[in-house]
Amino acid sequence: MATTDSQGLHTQTDKREHDDALIRSDIEGYLSKYEQKELLRFVAVGSVDDGKSTLIGRMLHDTGMVYEDQLAAVKSASKLEDGEIDFSLLTDGLRAEREQGITIDVAYRYFSTDIRKFIIADTPGHIQYTRNMVTGASTANVGIILIDARLGVLPQSRRHATIASLLGIPHLAVCVNKMDLVDYDQQVFERIRMDFREFAKDLSFKDITFFPVSALKGVNIVEPSEKTPWYDGANVLQYLETVEIHDDNNTVDFRFPVQSVLRPNLNYRGFAGQIASGGVKKGDTILTLPSGKSSVVEAVDVLGVEAASANVPQSVTIRLEDEIDISRGDMIVRADNLPTVSRTFEASLVWMSEGDLDTQKSYLLKHTTQTVRAQVDTVHFKMDMESLENVPGSLALNDIGRVSITCTRALYFDDYSKNRATGSFILIDSLTNNTVAAGMIEAKDGGQDLDDLLKEARAGSAIRPKTQVSPRERFDRLGQHGATIWLTGLPGSGRWALAYALERRLFDQDRTATVVDPTGEDLAGVSSACRAATDAGMLSIAAYPSFKRADRAILRERVGAERVLHVYVNTDEGLCRERRPNADFSGFEAPMTPDVTLALDAMRLSEAVDTIIAALEARGQFERPTG
Repeated sequence: MATTDSQGLHTQTDKREHDDALIRSDIEGYLSKYEQKELLRFVAVGSVDDGKSTLIGRMLHDTGMVYEDQLAAVKSASKLEDGEIDFSLLTDGLRAEREQGITIDVAYRYFSTDIRKFIIADTPGHIQYTRNMVTGASTANVGIILIDARLGVLPQSRRHATIASLLGIPHLAVCVNKMDLVDYDQQVFERIRMDFREFAKDLSFKDITFFPVSALKGVNIVEPSEKTPWYDGANVLQYLETVEIHDDNNTVDFRFPVQSVLRPNLNYRGFAGQIASGGVKKGDTILTLPSGKSSVVEAVDVLGVEAASANVPQSVTIRLEDEIDISRGDMIVRADNLPTVSRTFEASLVWMSEGDLDTQKSYLLKHTTQTVRAQVDTVHFKMDMESLENVPGSLALNDIGRVSITCTRALYFDDYSKNRATGSFILIDSLTNNTVAAGMIEAKDGGQDLDDLLKEARAGSAIRPKTQVSPRERFDRLGQHGATIWLTGLPGSGRWALAYALERRLFDQDRTATVVDPTGEDLAGVSSACRAATDAGMLSIAAYPSFKRADRAILRERVGAERVLHVYVNTDEGLCRERRPNADFSGFEAPMTPDVTLALDAMRLSEAVDTIIAALEARGQFERPTG
């Protein structure tokens, strides 16, 4: 590992020498020492050029966590005028990041001190990379937000803090960076601290701590500095080593989503998974969902060895005294401490896909170890990422909004603010298998009694089956919306000739169209066929002899009035009778308000086809849907 240039040289050297000696003399003791350290995850967020990557690079450098070849490469690549090392290059590893001087992807780095192990997520500040920030921040114990001392609290700073609060990060460290550029002025620091506290008073952080720092100069990052004699608080590393995170995990509500059933032999049957919250021990009385069966914990196995107890976030195998039918996706809880069980809920949703949210299709929803089909019923609002106000609209890439969701089966969840493990989920596009959104559930206050809970857990689908291919996707494939062109007129009016001529023209224009043959079908059968073709995104053409206005009303109701183009072929009745002398002309009721009226005795067939296609175009039949 590389030594540091100035601050903390001897302490880091002594630490490495001690570790090297321990490795040589007692490798198992060395591994045990590091295995038992508490792990803290933190994420660095902030506006562009506020110094996130520099702060992390400085921290890695000053704690001796940079290899000699890495440091040499960074020194060679650094282009700072004063000859300083560009510490941001330790994390901005993508070529595009180095060329533009920004962070794009989430960079994860790992290091440890004598007190804790750390996983760092360096996230981008650009608004167009919000989804990347969410990915990095979703599991963090601490959020570090950087604010440029020269610029103060910017809208971007408020946005990052709001998102961090929404994601349930418990602790926030506000680093007022580049203090060297304001001569370490205490009044600048205090002004920024007051401004930020006023803004953040309604956010949900457990605590907010402020630090005056210079990431480039290493001031108050790993070692205290004489540059800020007016500041007597901890430096950033000391804070990370000592901030209390034990209570960040929910240690009260026992939740155990079953990942798999282990049956290596006839005498062993265990349920394996990771404890999402709370703890369990031998002799505990538990309840299984959705069956509602109770039993007693016979044993808790950790790494194949029976343990007295286990707690979040350990991965364990639980054995029960009774034979109960349990499978992947079920959840083991305590009967006196139940989650919410429901097929419907509200959630905050972060949209992470290039394609917009489509409320007309269903998605796969993965929650703990259970995957169900779900649909977004309503988008209540989305957050304006500049003003942070709630505005109407659908969700596109990087948008955050409040939605209502309905699932085919009940989920067993808690409010996200109470339990991040059981209060979070992801949405997956079942056609591409891409993760398109991450969600945080808002559970309503007030518990369910056991009977209602079990009734909901065992209930069937709460939603009407919905296609996995939405009208928008069909349009993207076909270049058209589905519609029914319903031709009405007297016998001999030329309706069928017009139907097939229209089909031919549409086909020649690369449209997908078909004439629905009514042979042997009644009105209901033809209407159903038209609806099916229209649902599939096709242009269905029918010339069924619907003499009565009531018949056409049935057609509109079955297919959808907005999807029917009603064409009245009003050819001269005398000509019709000449063409069809044996036809029955009685009882025909002329349409009152057709969408198109034309007469084949007054225009050519090709002109009639042109008129109908013009009407389709005027309706936006071939225009991509918006929203």
